[in-house]
Amino acid sequence: MSLTSTPGANRLHIALFGRRNSGKSSLINAITGQDIALVSEIAGTTTDPVYKAMELHPVGPVMFIDTAGFDDEGTLGEMRIGKTRKAVDKTDVAIVFFCGTEFSYEKEWVAELRKRKIPIIPVINKADVIVNSAEIADAAKEALGFSPIIISAKEKTGLDRVREELVRAVPEDFEAKSITSHLVREGDLVLLVMPQDIQAPKGRLILPQVQTIRDLLDIKCLVMSVTTDKLEQALKTLAQPPKLIITDSQVFGKVYPLKPAESLLTSFSVLFAEYKGDVSSYVEGAKAIDGLTEASAVLIAEACTHAPLSEDIGRIQLPRLLRKKAGEGLTVDIVSGTDFPRDLSKYSLVIQCGCCMFNRKYVLTRIAMAQEQNVPICNYGIAIAKINDILDKIAL
Repeated sequence: MSLTSTPGANRLHIALFGRRNSGKSSLINAITGQDIALVSEIAGTTTDPVYKAMELHPVGPVMFIDTAGFDDEGTLGEMRIGKTRKAVDKTDVAIVFFCGTEFSYEKEWVAELRKRKIPIIPVINKADVIVNSAEIADAAKEALGFSPIIISAKEKTGLDRVREELVRAVPEDFEAKSITSHLVREGDLVLLVMPQDIQAPKGRLILPQVQTIRDLLDIKCLVMSVTTDKLEQALKTLAQPPKLIITDSQVFGKVYPLKPAESLLTSFSVLFAEYKGDVSSYVEGAKAIDGLTEASAVLIAEACTHAPLSEDIGRIQLPRLLRKKAGEGLTVDIVSGTDFPRDLSKYSLVIQCGCCMFNRKYVLTRIAMAQEQNVPICNYGIAIAKINDILDKIAL
């Protein structure tokens, strides 16, 4: 990904669901004008979900998810369907394909999408070869309450209708959020305290830092950046205290004592608690930290998949802080990427990272999953602020 492209996590995620050989991959190729997805007459060509970032006029930056057929068979087929179900967790808009008049699979998947309030665009592809497309459309309307768009990806017919429906289906609040506008306004001075340690490789800033800086510049704030060891010196050089100080959660304990009384304090992870998720749910979830004991179990979920680093915040620092508070016998399980267990019943608390690598839909899905099982959930920044007894003193 180039430095100028939209991060995948910030793109509208459009997933295609349907039976094998229903024309999902060919629609992606037709609507984008590129041979993105492998197309074959052999059913089951698409196995694992394929993610492809595109600029789709007039929608904008999108992420297409081409999934395996939800009628796949056998042991491997079940595994592929499992991957397809995980794709639902990330879906902002679903395109569902119909290719027959018997809708047992389609009813199940449409019900799940509707339960999650995911907009659905029904289509019938291959109108050039399916002679009873109109009959299928009528049957779908009677069975499921909507009329699929009849298209032919091969002959490029009906594609404008699909684009129009995609525009209409974009959630009203999609990308409406700002990372910092609830805390600052034009002309405010914002001081970023950014440790440049092993987790920030030489020559690069981590994604939440980059996105936060861009957000502040869009608001037209005055932005100053320093490393932790230069914070005190930086404050002395300023004619007036900054309106807001943003730091890494792991150095809350060092930054808070130096913070001017007039300045608000937050962290990149706390900002992303609302930008990517639901900060009120996280604050409520963090209360569970006070009740942890050596008999408790905590799940720490990282978005990134990387080899463990020394002083890694999720794998080293958080477990250390939690065990110092609850006792050395505290069980801490760690997962990364999308390896998030469906059954959370063994845990007293789930703590996930800022989730800059995930789209908001997926983060909200995880929060809903935890809440449905009555398991408290929060994120790194909220948890560390709670452990340091400053959660009520930081800006949310």
